[in-house]
Amino acid sequence: MVTAEKYRPAGEHGARAWVMLGMATLGFALNFWAWALLSPLGPRLQDQLGLSAFEQALIVAVPVVVGSLGRIPVGALTDRYGGRVMFPLVSAATIAPVLFLGLAGQTSLPALLAGGFFLGIGGTAFAIGVPFVTRWFPPHRRGLAIGIFGAGMGGTAISALTTVNLVTAYGTATPFVVTAAVLAAYAVAAAIVLRDAPGLTPPAQPLARRLAATLRLPATWEASALYALAFGGYVAFSVYLPAYLRTAYDLTPADAANRMAGFVLLAVLMRPVGGWLSDRLGPVRVLAGSMGVVLVCALAQSFTLGLMPLATIAFLAMAAALGAGSGATFALVALLAPADKVGAVTGVVGAAGGLGGFVPPLVMGAVYGQFGSYALGLAALALVATAALVFTTTVVRRAAADHGGRMVRV
Repeated sequence: MVTAEKYRPAGEHGARAWVMLGMATLGFALNFWAWALLSPLGPRLQDQLGLSAFEQALIVAVPVVVGSLGRIPVGALTDRYGGRVMFPLVSAATIAPVLFLGLAGQTSLPALLAGGFFLGIGGTAFAIGVPFVTRWFPPHRRGLAIGIFGAGMGGTAISALTTVNLVTAYGTATPFVVTAAVLAAYAVAAAIVLRDAPGLTPPAQPLARRLAATLRLPATWEASALYALAFGGYVAFSVYLPAYLRTAYDLTPADAANRMAGFVLLAVLMRPVGGWLSDRLGPVRVLAGSMGVVLVCALAQSFTLGLMPLATIAFLAMAAALGAGSGATFALVALLAPADKVGAVTGVVGAAGGLGGFVPPLVMGAVYGQFGSYALGLAALALVATAALVFTTTVVRRAAADHGGRMVRV
């Protein structure tokens, strides 16, 4: 079995490791920009094509589901072929659906769904970067490095801030053509610049057998459960928070959207902080602290605190905790997963996080529709956070302790 210790320490790579991290983070952000292109256009497409609310939601959901599930095979392929091959490949493959949607795919629901399905390819880039970055850095720096890479999820904000403005100013195709051009430039640059860390040994097992072995690893399911709450919670709030704020506090759409943007920005910034703290305190402690903060804040907000300052503090604290917890989860993956299966484990865990974001909005909407209050939905979040906290301090703590090593702090 290939182990992390067989890779040359990143201290010998010097600045090169940071260049690789920067290129990987850029690729992640650009692919996520493409992945999120349809979401800001949902209301416009609904009016243009006369879509129902369900059909509008389906257009937005299809790329997310495909991108989340696609991380499983892409992560395993990265273990075999490396990030030098997979980053340019995925970036180039995303160009075709982006151009299709911009030039011909907005004329009907079937065309949007077909284009959105293949647009999901862009969402798989996350599963490339984690194993790629992990191999360039030694254990005591991996948390920070993976956290910095994870901040590339802020690429969705590029889409949110630019797509509608570009369509309004220059026409429907413009944001798609611009994104495709940027992806093409990155694919070329990545093919020239990216290099896999010295010592990478491709696994000999076939893909299906490696995926089956990955699913048998306890670390896969432990990290998946935690990431479903940490990243899934971030996704859920970034989607549902504007509706919650408008309903619970009678805010204007613009005010609610601005507050949601603050939530997202803080979560993105805290992701590398969570990785950095994991390097110093251990991922188990960071995860336990994050789940504890989510528990307290969700329980407090179930009483619908006054917006200023208590509810604002509660939501910002949850954003910070969810961002830090997301960063700590992949510090845990780098610690517990066998080095030749980091990509495969990342794919499964990343899929769990992406899919985890769909459940809370559905629950919150159903609870509000039934009871006219969000209290039970937030109380349920507090209950899930409690279970995650117990799970982290028992099962995950034991797994980290059993793994041993000088950098393991439990």
